[in-house]
Amino acid sequence: MDAWFTDILVLLQDNRAELWEGLIVTLQLWAASGAAGLVLALGLALGATHGGPVLKRLVRVYSAAFRGTPLLVQMFLLYYGLSQFEWVRASAAWVVLEDAFYCGLIALTLNIAAYMAEDIRAGLLAVPLGQQEAARAFGMPGGTLLRRIVLPQALRIATPALGNEVVSLLKATALVSTITVFDLTGVARRLSTESYTTDALVLAGVVYGVLTLLISAGVHFLERRRKSHAA
Repeated sequence: MDAWFTDILVLLQDNRAELWEGLIVTLQLWAASGAAGLVLALGLALGATHGGPVLKRLVRVYSAAFRGTPLLVQMFLLYYGLSQFEWVRASAAWVVLEDAFYCGLIALTLNIAAYMAEDIRAGLLAVPLGQQEAARAFGMPGGTLLRRIVLPQALRIATPALGNEVVSLLKATALVSTITVFDLTGVARRLSTESYTTDALVLAGVVYGVLTLLISAGVHFLERRRKSHAA
């Protein structure tokens, strides 16, 4: 056991720069896709609850498509699938789509938005109708009603579920290593292949575990803070 622990320390010491760079890539993907996904999810949730019949149907189709298919398949289709079409390679979008990092980022964003949208939609539907009717009776405009009454409560209600999605998103970032992105998992896989051991993967697992605990603690802090403000 002591020898194995020593090997882990040596691995960390010899490859700390590469592992650090991989960790930065993972955190960049997680933060960017989480923020963009939340913004997109807000639009989708509002479309599902306040939009017209056509918009509601489009949101349902989007949700079914991204929640009903594996994220790995979505990444493969985006990175490997689109590149086979000449019109895609000739378009301005190819500047982004030829880069594995951005393909992974887009896939993560579109996927997590579908899950977050369902959580926010449930939160919107859980806001008491009496409060909304009272605000309308006092002449509050619809936009102000959403911004000041409905959305704050909906997000507070959805916070626990959104926190779970954020944790799941961190673990989902590891899939970008399958499309040649050297995130933390990608670097760990390469080091494990070179050394014929799983030490690097174990180390990566520990890092993911620590990050998950930190994110969970942050979500719990937000929950407690929102509850105290509500009281």
